[in-house]
Amino acid sequence: MAQRVVVVGAGIGGLTAGALLARRGFEVLMVDQAIVPGGCASTFQRRGFTFDVGATQVAGLEPGGIHHRIFQELEVDQPAATPCDPACAVFLPRESQPINVWRDLDKWQQEQRSQFPGSETFWQLIHTLFQASWQFQSRDPVLPPRNLWDLGQLIQALRPDTLVTVPFTLMTVGDALRLCGCDRDQRLRTFLDLQLKLYSQVNAEETALLYAATALSVSQSPQGLFHLLGSMQVLSDRLVTGLEKYGGKLLMRHTIIKIETKNGQATGVWLQNQKNGETWREAADHVVANVTVQNLVQLLDQPPSGYQQRVTNLPPASGAFVVYLGVEQAAIPPGCPPHLQFLYDDQGVIGENNSLFVSVSHPGDGRAPAGKATIIASSFVDPTQWWQGDQASYQALKAKYTQEAIDHLATYFHLNPDTIIYTEAATPRTFAKYTGRDRGIVGGIGQRIPTFGPFGFANRTPINNLWLVGDSTHPGEGTAGVSYSALTVVRQISEH
Repeated sequence: MAQRVVVVGAGIGGLTAGALLARRGFEVLMVDQAIVPGGCASTFQRRGFTFDVGATQVAGLEPGGIHHRIFQELEVDQPAATPCDPACAVFLPRESQPINVWRDLDKWQQEQRSQFPGSETFWQLIHTLFQASWQFQSRDPVLPPRNLWDLGQLIQALRPDTLVTVPFTLMTVGDALRLCGCDRDQRLRTFLDLQLKLYSQVNAEETALLYAATALSVSQSPQGLFHLLGSMQVLSDRLVTGLEKYGGKLLMRHTIIKIETKNGQATGVWLQNQKNGETWREAADHVVANVTVQNLVQLLDQPPSGYQQRVTNLPPASGAFVVYLGVEQAAIPPGCPPHLQFLYDDQGVIGENNSLFVSVSHPGDGRAPAGKATIIASSFVDPTQWWQGDQASYQALKAKYTQEAIDHLATYFHLNPDTIIYTEAATPRTFAKYTGRDRGIVGGIGQRIPTFGPFGFANRTPINNLWLVGDSTHPGEGTAGVSYSALTVVRQISEH
């Protein structure tokens, strides 16, 4: 009889784990409280526009990339996509010309020399560490290891070229800047702070160097970032196709009340149908939790004390404020790249570091009617303020952030009452409601030294047969990271 796996959460990590486990002969039941699968990589529609909720770009679609590998195993066509080139155009304060993160490596290195003179040693170090780390990662190590099998997989992935990374394991990007004599280049540091906040959740001074080497280099060919045709929902839909192709079952609009454990082992889940309130137990040989680590300890009656203490001691996580605009195509400047990042030097209310990350639809990509376009602008925020006060104060804060974001965007886009067709905004409260994430936090755990890679949260939890996937785990950032964490869990369960 096939072993039974219950997957909690139908984000990209959960969908990937569920589909691959079904492909490998497990009986899979997936449960999610939302209306549609995808989590922070899902979409919603308004007045003919399709908006990506959170994630707007994908890595790992290139031959040999993580998504490519997964869809090959599932024997499902991967989504159509176009490479982002530049991957991002970064505008610093009072500068009209962006720093373009080009996909072509030679072009990107030329941009580095032009934009940051004297930084060649730093960028060469980043490139060298990326090459070694990428080769290591391609051999599917298990990090951090939690038993002998995990350790064996880690050892098998080691090669002589991996040794180049060892002296840098406990270094941050700030340390590397000082080592290379670039620590006084404030413009370079500002650029790194902006880019790394998107990937590692923390600035250059705090981000682990080995993690940053990948985050700062994965945009270049033969890897790259991709813009999906249709919407981000296509990625989830293809994974659901894979899940159902091999007999897996998906229940939406069902809430997990708790994960049941007995004698230190996961034995099932209790869930509730949101439509009729019916509650029942589902037995399981394994439970895969595609949730934040904060949500995970809340789902356990008695989480292991050391594990719970580690979660409690984590630095505060970020939330997100996002404004979604449906606009006339005339609002988009000619040649606008698909992704932009703006840093503002005024004292506005936008986000923790006064910046906006912006994604723009392109004609024919399925996100807007003919002659129209979508603009999605997001900023990291402290979630605490969004849970304080009454409903009136919340709505006032939301309106203030929305107008502030539109005013900032209007310095680049042609935004006015004639070009803006539709406006909507999301806050940490919104993300908490629709994704179930604790307090609406996004982006995973900050990739500081104590929480990245070999020191991060493992897929194996202290409770036997309870597994963690998603952006709380290594590498855990973006759709490629959560899919890698899912693949690791699938390998571990299959070996188990």
